[in-house]
Amino acid sequence: MPAGSDLTLPQTFRPFGVRIAIYVAGGLLVLVLVVTWLAFPKDIQDQFTFLQRATVIGLGLMFYAGGYALARSRLVAREEGLTVVNGYKTRRLEWNEILAITLRPGSPWAVLDLADGTSVPAMGIQGSDGARATAQVRRVRALVEHLTY
Repeated sequence: MPAGSDLTLPQTFRPFGVRIAIYVAGGLLVLVLVVTWLAFPKDIQDQFTFLQRATVIGLGLMFYAGGYALARSRLVAREEGLTVVNGYKTRRLEWNEILAITLRPGSPWAVLDLADGTSVPAMGIQGSDGARATAQVRRVRALVEHLTY
């Protein structure tokens, strides 16, 4: 068990940089669109059809849905197992199902290797978080070692 490992439960692992980027970029995009729309004279605003307005709003909602899916990704470690939330999909794993967790250099996120020979992406630990992601992988490894029987 690595020194300084926190084995208290529950623990939640979330990406940091990705969430900040999504919230900041999304907020700025909405701000720019609203300010630009309000800057148009009324006669220019009236030239946009309902379908054009609906298309812009629909695209905005699709970008929001994609960003929200990335931002809500997480791993939740509890006594009974690990819950992996990747976008809108949730998977619950018992500790005995997990063989290893890896985060290779250059990988976008961590990967859980399972006893049935498959692997599950763990988007809650993003490689872009650098040392923070490495520390999170070490903590999950320690939990797997401690809670697997």
